[in-house]
This record gives sequence, C-alpha cells and structure tokens, in this order.
Amino acid sequence: MTLNTHSWMETETELKFEQLVSALVKADYDVIALQEVNQLLDSKPAELDAYFQALTDQRVIHQDNFAYCLIKQLKAHGLNYYWSWTASHIGYDKYAEGSAIFSKAPIKPHSLLVSLEKDFSDYHTRQILIGETKLMNQTVRVVSGHYSWWVEDRASGFAFEWDNTLEFLAQGLTPIILMGDLNNAADIEGEGYAYVKQTAPDLQDAFTVAETTDGQFTVENSIDGWEGNNQQLRIDYILLSNEFKVKRYRVIFDGQVSPIISDHFGVEAEIY
Repeated sequence: MTLNTHSWMETETELKFEQLVSALVKADYDVIALQEVNQLLDSKPAELDAYFQALTDQRVIHQDNFAYCLIKQLKAHGLNYYWSWTASHIGYDKYAEGSAIFSKAPIKPHSLLVSLEKDFSDYHTRQILIGETKLMNQTVRVVSGHYSWWVEDRASGFAFEWDNTLEFLAQGLTPIILMGDLNNAADIEGEGYAYVKQTAPDLQDAFTVAETTDGQFTVENSIDGWEGNNQQLRIDYILLSNEFKVKRYRVIFDGQVSPIISDHFGVEAEIY
C-alpha cells in the first residue's frame, strides 16, 4: 500500500490519524510506503526499539514523527512492523519531510539523493528510501519515493530524479516494488509517465496489469503542488518488476472505500 499522508497538515488531524490506524489494522498489509511523513524540526527525540531500522546517516527521529506515531498505535493493536524513514527537505517551513517504509520482515534501508538540489532547506531536494526486505519468501527491494514535477529540458526535476533512481536500482538483481507520489499524471501525454514507460519497460504499472481494478485517480482537485488543478489525476503509483502478477488494484482513502484522510488517495495492490 502507498499513501502520501500530508501528515499533520490536514484538518481534523487526530480523527484522520485514527482512521488511518484502523484501516491499516484491518488490512494487515505486508509492506507499506508512505510519503510526506513529517516531524517538527524542534520537537523532542523519540525512544526507538529494535523494530526501527536505521540508516547509516540517520536523521534523529522525533516524538511527533508521523511514522513513529503510527508504529506505536499499530503495535498497541498487536501489529508489529519493521520500519525506516528518511528526510528530504524542510516542508511548510517547520517540518522535516520525508518518506517511510513499513514491512513485516526486517529491512536493510538505504537513502538515495536523487535530485539535482542538495540543500535540505530547498523543497526541490528529494531523497528516496529503498528497503531490502522479504516478501513472499524472496528478497525484494521496496522503494518509497516522492518525486518532483516534470521539467521540459529534463536537466532537473522528475526526469533527472528518475534517471538516478534507475541507475541505482540497476546495480541489484532482486525484484523491485516502487511505490509513491511521482507528481506526474498518467493522463498527461509526453511528460513523466511516458518517460517512466520509455525508460523502465520492465516495471509494470499495477493499475494497467491488474486482473481487477477498483478506482483509478488519486487526486481530484487543487492540492499543494497542483494548485489550480480541476481534473482527476493519477499521480500515485505501485510499479513492480515482471516477476510479480497483480490480482487486484484498488484506490483507497477516497471517501468511498474508506474515509478521505489526505489530499491524496491511497493505492493498494494484492500481488502474487
């Protein structure tokens, strides 16, 4: 499952957090990718246990880290996940904003700077989180990514970040499950989604290959980064190596399957 959580920026934050917890407990996913996982820059450090899988250059996890808070609540419901988090940049002038991975199996995490920008204070700076873990009795690499928008000259923005992602992933042989907010709509021709299909033909789009689908779009109106948008867009994806087959693809947190808890809907896939 993947979701851009828009964490701590929503109205009725506590209610939506509890709705997310309830949905995760009910679904009991094997692997989860989350983006816009925030923590205040000046909040206090958290006390972590062995389920946290630290990066070699780990930024300190704070008590209000959205992923940390989720992990605690899931544990209270008897659901234990190994997890990791990387930070990309300062968001909304007060948060360290990043991406997280939860897995039922231990994770070997790696944070990869993919953007041209490197300054943590620049919201264009993008780190993606890559976690090697076990799924369906095999080693897989799970990616949680929140990418930039399309830049026409491809010298920065999405194409630059995507190229760096593929270059890193090409160094390994294990299957890939890449999830997250690509900030490029499948419905806009000639831009990021077309570039994904052109450069990564071995990565399947779960939506297009699923045996059954329920829902399509993950954004329906104007949101941060898509100001003025008035159309339905599919910008959140689950992309998989050819080793996997997709039994079912479903859009969630859309107000129909489950409550809307973010400015993005989530996506889940049942694979085999």
